[in-house]
Amino acid sequence: MRINVAIAVLFFCSVLGKGAQALSLPNATTSFVLPETGVDTAIAYEKYGTFENVGTSKYQYIIKDRKGLSAAAGMGVYPNNSVTTSPTYKALLKTTRLDGSVWDFVNSDDQEAQFYKWATNQDQPAGLRQFYLAQILQKSGYLAQAVKAYYAVAVHFPNTIGLTFWKTPWYPAAAALDLTAWLTREHPELGLRLEGARARIINRFDNDPHNDVFEVNPGRLIPVSKSSASSHEKAIPARIDLQSLAIKRHLGSGRVHLVQYSNDHWQLFVDSAPYIVRAIAYHATKVGKSPDNGSLEVHKDWMLSHDNKNGTLDGPYNSWVDKNRNNKQDSDEPIIGDFQLMKDMGVNTIRLYHHGWNKNALMDLYKNYGIRVIMGDYVGAYTMGSGAEWYRGTDYSDLKQQDSMLASVKTMVEEYKNEPYLVFWVLGNENNYANANNASKNPEAYYKFLNRAALYIKSLDANHPVAICNGDTLFLDKAATYAPDVDIYGANAYRGEHGFGDSFWQDVAEFWKKPVFITEYGCPAYHHRRSAEEAERMQAEYHRGNWNDIERNTAGGMGMGNALGGSAFEWVDEWWKAGPPPQYDPAIQDVTGQFGGPFPDGWSYEEWYGLTSQGNGKHSPYMRQLRPAYFLYKDELWNSRKWAERGLPSC
Repeated sequence: MRINVAIAVLFFCSVLGKGAQALSLPNATTSFVLPETGVDTAIAYEKYGTFENVGTSKYQYIIKDRKGLSAAAGMGVYPNNSVTTSPTYKALLKTTRLDGSVWDFVNSDDQEAQFYKWATNQDQPAGLRQFYLAQILQKSGYLAQAVKAYYAVAVHFPNTIGLTFWKTPWYPAAAALDLTAWLTREHPELGLRLEGARARIINRFDNDPHNDVFEVNPGRLIPVSKSSASSHEKAIPARIDLQSLAIKRHLGSGRVHLVQYSNDHWQLFVDSAPYIVRAIAYHATKVGKSPDNGSLEVHKDWMLSHDNKNGTLDGPYNSWVDKNRNNKQDSDEPIIGDFQLMKDMGVNTIRLYHHGWNKNALMDLYKNYGIRVIMGDYVGAYTMGSGAEWYRGTDYSDLKQQDSMLASVKTMVEEYKNEPYLVFWVLGNENNYANANNASKNPEAYYKFLNRAALYIKSLDANHPVAICNGDTLFLDKAATYAPDVDIYGANAYRGEHGFGDSFWQDVAEFWKKPVFITEYGCPAYHHRRSAEEAERMQAEYHRGNWNDIERNTAGGMGMGNALGGSAFEWVDEWWKAGPPPQYDPAIQDVTGQFGGPFPDGWSYEEWYGLTSQGNGKHSPYMRQLRPAYFLYKDELWNSRKWAERGLPSC
């Protein structure tokens, strides 16, 4: 069924408008009392209506007992509308706390006003209102009610479409089911589990909402035995014994190859051992340098610089940790180097976006620190390798530019194919978002070229798989159709603290039918309404949710089994990234949000993504202040002892 809906401008987990970012409401409250939570913990929808045509484009839920369903749902969950008779709402109407656009209330600290503003709003589609009410309930600690509210989006409003900050389609029902599943997994004390749910949206990958076809199965929220354990202390779920399974398919047969088991799970093998990629993006750039003024070569500068003239590279070997954050090197803060800090953190791989690196340093990284390398070529992103003029951008239908890019790919492969530290090749860096190229206008030409490049690499090197780096799942179907010889689907994905959602892994499994690697994930360590300590804690929790989702979906896990690992973005803050001079100064760490998205305060701060910071910048590129996210990986997520306890491969 093709739909014709009013498309709301949606800034998921963000705010609309310049002034909204600085919004500070009077008499703000951080929580509120929800007077009515409903008589059902998990709504028994069959009691109050009927599900029709489940899993098809004609799916709908028909309410037969609206009064009973309203009582079961409770305030904030459709079709309950008791909010309008609430004494709290009537009191709020006499204040200024509900003044302003509904979008001003997405990231407000006044959660009570947020709730009543969205609950009484009539300007946005009902499915959008329901999603935001669920989000507010979640942030306010009403987790059981939030689960009901998210689930209600899929039950009642499966076809709602919103728009992201970039005005691309966003699907609340799919996101709501992802969050329902996540909350019930993370909080076993709720005693609920989501089973059989899927919001499948045909044609969703082309950025045109008008041809979307929705096939929705809301599944069932079923009661399960409760646990008093917290979300991070609950029992570790048993992993599947992969050795007991038959092998269904091989991709490659060299020293690095891929295996698919009979349960459809995918495993990466490196030198005959199973390997889950625990990677980090590494760009230790000096404060004050910028590619915009020609003072920085982004893709290789850290491997060339040795400002202290001691003959060793600055960041890799000469960095030190400012333990007490006083922005100076004290006597108990010796030089340690980024390579050692990454080893201590549990990193086993670094992602390099474009070749041309110091091979001696990479060999040392491998031999002395046990860290391997994923090697990339931009294949025309930012016009790298294509020879195109910047203002025209790379044209993937231009055979001359194709030959130029293939020459760059050949240089990469010939240079590194025999290096023992190489894991696999990556083509591009979210080129489908049209960063100085025409991939978004001519995706067929782009993915056909990637397939040509992949076949060319395999003719030169039979020992390493080939991946692409896509921006999330935009054009996933076209990538699968036109680049069948690429082995690994790579995605830069920033979807929120819950990770990527079951829908992400399901979509890749359905369309790509091969494994996936998260080529970038993470969030900024800055929040414009919180202290530095709180913002860094939120960053760590975001990383926890993202990595847990990746691990759950690796081979042998409880998810789809198609994840090979991920690359956290990034090692250290880069101060040049917010924009070119003179509007932005690479000697200042910018705190202006560049775009709205699912981040702690709703905005992306491009200069704050590091797991380590450079403090006040006066000792750049040497000083490191380790953030809580660093210690989360070091002590828990990538800790070798806890890794083994979870039944994960040792390397």
